[in-house]
Amino acid sequence: MPDFSEILPDLVSRFSDRAAAYDLSGDIALDNLADLRNAGLLALTVSPHYGGGGKTLQDIVPLIQTLAQGDPSTTLILAMQCLHHKSIADSRHWPEATRKLVSDSAVQDGALINALRVEPELGTPSRGGLPATRVHYENGQWVLNGCKIYSTGSTALRWGLVWAATAEDTPRTGQVLVPMDAPGVRIERSWNQLGMRATGSHTVHFKNVLLPEDFLVDLRSPDAWRGEGQDVIMWHAILIAALYNGVAHSARDWLIGFLHQRVPANLGASLSTLPRFHTLLGEIDALLLSNRALLADWLTRYAKGETNPTEANLTKYCVSENAITSVQKGVAAIGNPALSSDNALERHLRNVLCARIHTPQADTALAAAGKTALS
Repeated sequence: MPDFSEILPDLVSRFSDRAAAYDLSGDIALDNLADLRNAGLLALTVSPHYGGGGKTLQDIVPLIQTLAQGDPSTTLILAMQCLHHKSIADSRHWPEATRKLVSDSAVQDGALINALRVEPELGTPSRGGLPATRVHYENGQWVLNGCKIYSTGSTALRWGLVWAATAEDTPRTGQVLVPMDAPGVRIERSWNQLGMRATGSHTVHFKNVLLPEDFLVDLRSPDAWRGEGQDVIMWHAILIAALYNGVAHSARDWLIGFLHQRVPANLGASLSTLPRFHTLLGEIDALLLSNRALLADWLTRYAKGETNPTEANLTKYCVSENAITSVQKGVAAIGNPALSSDNALERHLRNVLCARIHTPQADTALAAAGKTALS
């Protein structure tokens, strides 16, 4: 695998140049994804057994934070690719032939995968409940029916990891693997959000999709999932935190450029000479310094096996809120230019606000941390 640190500046520059157009169109940046594929970055966490990079969370976090400074929508698709291939590599439940198929497709073709979990009625499975998406056995075949919303990367995915329940007297729940070009898979272009507009997080419908036995990769009784997937939870929380911290860094850099360039007639010098903006940048850098320390400390303890999902989720909450606050401070300080779609800061604000909608939401993270403290 390449030393990706050497190619990041060029990728960030390319992504940044394209970001405004993709934000406007709401399309997935396929040229960004092609750049990632050509750079060998779509198989970073695939097991080395299949030719992947076998990279760790400590390797991936700085990559995600840096690329998000160019385009966080593309970077979110990459983050999910890294997360799920790490999970696949570690799983004791996946059939080996299916694991090899999906891993080989990432290494050889840069094929993308993501989990499709959220439903209109259920919401996110992290809050409990049985999915309405069902797989049943009929005439010697497994058949999938249902619907998933907020399916990041939808139109660019080769594979969907669909959270479903079996239509059995005692349902099992878990993951079924779905080729996204299979008959019966339909993508409804429903993603029209304030921020992160180029993630392609559309609605996916499944109607009588036929699946081979080996594609029912991990189905268990609901009780058997309790306490499972702890590493996935931690990876997800920290990758999301790093991504939106990257957005905040982009906002900071734009603000510095603006303050240097803006020369009001009544001042006769740039805004960067005013003490109040010195204080403002100090406040922003204090927040981002705190984020750097939070992420570094958590990753150090993770490497030693000294942390847990509750702390990861609390770290995600703290880093996300600091990132949002830092961007909002810049927006409040410069007035109308901050909210003009001609300027990148407006886009950074819309993007960073999306940190709050990712699992876990603030109430879940805080309640779990409080419960742990009181126990």
